Amino acid sequence: MEAEERSVRMGSVAAHPLAELLECPADAGNLLNGSAKALEVAAGDVVFRQDDICKGLYVVVSGLFLRKAERLKTRLTLGPARIGDLVELAAALGDGHHTYTLSAQSSGSLLLLSIEALNKVFENYPPLRMRLLEELAREVSRGYLSCCLNRTVHTRRRAGGVEPA
Repeated sequence: MEAEERSVRMGSVAAHPLAELLECPADAGNLLNGSAKALEVAAGDVVFRQDDICKGLYVVVSGLFLRKAERLKTRLTLGPARIGDLVELAAALGDGHHTYTLSAQSSGSLLLLSIEALNKVFENYPPLRMRLLEELAREVSRGYLSCCLNRTVHTRRRAGGVEPA
């Protein structure tokens, strides 16, 4: 019974398809498409660093990326970002600063939707912000459930502070 209950909980926080999340009127879609910038990255490259200014919302097109954060002098591995994932909803919807560091584990590409275009679309079409906020809530729930199911969080402490990213 516990496995069935766990399956139901995970299903309720499953990621929604990108097309559904970004569904908006044609003029808003055109604004987002016009601002989109393709980024090619090599294995080992850092896409952005924690606390840097967020340039927009990232969509993983190809490759595998790893999210790492530093909290209370502890480095946390937050998990991978894979094809189709929206990356850094919290920064794009929040205070505009990255909440973690994103690194390429393999060569890949991302699509960057500029923060300026996103904010303009949010003004003209507020339901998009709500859909993205709902997706952020699902992302947080998935992370929480994953931690609960694994019952471990991989961290590394260093005597002198946080190890460089």
